[in-house]
Amino acid sequence: MTPELHKKLTAWRQHLHAHPELSLQEKATAAFVQERLTELGIPFVSGIGGHGVVATLTRGSAQARVGLRADMDALPITEDTGLPYASKTSGVMHACGHDGHTAALLGAAALLAADTSWSGTVDFIFQPAEEGFGGSRAMVAAGLFERFPMERVFGFHNWPGLEAGTIAVHDDVVMASGGRVTITIEGHAGHAGMPHLTRDPVMAAGHLLVAMQSIVSRSVDPLDTAVLSLSTIEGGTAPNQVAGKVVIRGTLRHHRNEVKDIILNRIGEICAGIATSFDVKVTPDIVMGVGVVVNSPDEAGFARMAADRVRAPVRRDLAPSMAGEDFAFYLQHRPGAFVWIGNGPLRDGAELHGPRYDFNDAILPVASGWMAEVAKTALSAN
Repeated sequence: MTPELHKKLTAWRQHLHAHPELSLQEKATAAFVQERLTELGIPFVSGIGGHGVVATLTRGSAQARVGLRADMDALPITEDTGLPYASKTSGVMHACGHDGHTAALLGAAALLAADTSWSGTVDFIFQPAEEGFGGSRAMVAAGLFERFPMERVFGFHNWPGLEAGTIAVHDDVVMASGGRVTITIEGHAGHAGMPHLTRDPVMAAGHLLVAMQSIVSRSVDPLDTAVLSLSTIEGGTAPNQVAGKVVIRGTLRHHRNEVKDIILNRIGEICAGIATSFDVKVTPDIVMGVGVVVNSPDEAGFARMAADRVRAPVRRDLAPSMAGEDFAFYLQHRPGAFVWIGNGPLRDGAELHGPRYDFNDAILPVASGWMAEVAKTALSAN
């Protein structure tokens, strides 16, 4: 990557950082991407699965086809970086680095457009709504793989705490599957001084919270990995009234479907037991989100080869993360690989989804270079 291109990508990234848009609202971001693709002379199709954009480059006569993906949406978080290009939108910021992912994919497109050494077709997938709103699912439902019949798909996530520019490639599981948990407890409201005339959902909630913490510690094999975090509880409006309803919300994460089944079964059993014990109605509602991100063996090999070709250090010893990533949905339809690219030292408040987080522009050459090289590597393998 030339210094001029790096400077341009940095400016693009910082523009995106200053103008973040929430999931399903990425209209201006998508327009910015389209403007940059037009400057690069790369044709594209917009409006795929919402604000999704897919650009396509074809060179030579090879029939092989590869996809590269970046996400575009931001988060409902108030920025606290003090940077000159900090978010101009109150309560919204790029706290996960999707601005950097988007700029890096534009950089990969620029590199491949200028490179005559490869043959085949590369599709550049600019995806909306990754942050829990099913952007990958929407793009697939809109015919992504039928309209752009790529055989493999690759992506990356920046990774604070990993040395800047280092590329972590997992041979199997990369990131967890997640689900949103809502448990509603309905009792009978009444005077707090006459609790015998009520059915107290707050007391039932206390016992339920404790019982739920036994699921991972006592029902899941210690050699497996799982998380069940019940993070919010809402109930009651007056200190002298026993509430009529309590709502508990949280998340569950796992790496294997068998573990998910154990957790879901135990949640149901505990809810039923609490309902009987405290004479309340307990309704669990669990919405499963993205699946587990699992790299395919061949594609993980291509990812490592591409990292070597851009002279980036490679790590193969990192444990999978319990964070989720909707790239998993692409991998349910096509083989591929998802890597982490180090964002540099982890600072307090500057972790992913932290108010002082910022994508490290110094890693753009590695990120763009790796994406371009992994596409070339996979195409040549065909």
